[in-house]
Amino acid sequence: MWSRRALIGAAAPLLAVGKPEYKVGITNNTRGGWEKDFWLATRESHEVGYRHVETFFSFLQEFADKPEEVKRRLAQIGVGIITVSNSGPMEVSFHDRSKQAKVIEDHVKLAKFIRALGGNHMKINLGPRRATGTTAEDLKVMAGTVDKLGKKTAAEGIRLAIHAHMWNQFENRSEIDYMMSHTDAADVAFVLDTGHITLAGMDPVALAFKLGNRVIEYHLKDTKPEFYGGAKKRMDRPDMMVDPVFLPLGAGGVDFDGLKKHLDRLDWKGWLTVELDTSPMRPPKESAAISLRYLRDTWKVNA
Repeated sequence: MWSRRALIGAAAPLLAVGKPEYKVGITNNTRGGWEKDFWLATRESHEVGYRHVETFFSFLQEFADKPEEVKRRLAQIGVGIITVSNSGPMEVSFHDRSKQAKVIEDHVKLAKFIRALGGNHMKINLGPRRATGTTAEDLKVMAGTVDKLGKKTAAEGIRLAIHAHMWNQFENRSEIDYMMSHTDAADVAFVLDTGHITLAGMDPVALAFKLGNRVIEYHLKDTKPEFYGGAKKRMDRPDMMVDPVFLPLGAGGVDFDGLKKHLDRLDWKGWLTVELDTSPMRPPKESAAISLRYLRDTWKVNA
């Protein structure tokens, strides 16, 4: 387990003086009311106070050849795009060498789509976890594919950012260590998801120290207090519409005060993207408002 005390010294050379510029948005595909209508979710996100949204390609695939139409409709609502994550029907088998060409082809198309929408990075998941887990060979192939893809998206003006996600091929500490050390930092960034990192047994603040400015975006979600500092054992994927493990900010499972202090010291500039996979206890709009209020009142973010 990484300790913050051991990592603070390593992070020191990255510290800078200046006023952090945090850009706040929301991933608005929350199950419980927003999962079937991107435009409804976007309008309600705007009503809460968010001015930027993130989504998955599956929600916008009908507009794949019409990015200007998406931009027009977003502008009418009053929001901009953060990025569009990969998803079906794209090929996401990053561990499969035989599918590498298709993976790269599909993701370069998505990079062009994101650029047309005004984004500058592409957050990606690396495919659902197989029953056998992620092998050493899987990691080797995944790193090779990600490295090639990162160079191609960079040529399109889009920085690639990989996202560690519970129950995916890219999930835990050893997999993060491998992927970060076997890909080019100039082309491959990281999206640090405070909820998924915690559930995977890590302290997200310690990981933030370790990765420094390689983190281009934070997905902000909280967890149950008993997971503070990293869950002690891996859990199977629960039914999160019955027993959600990810919660609005302020629930107590993530040290957001520690994360804020680190980001201020680092003078980090990037996206703070509120995310909540499910909201079974209240409408997604209300959960989104709780998290935004936390950022405004506790972090004093002008959003």
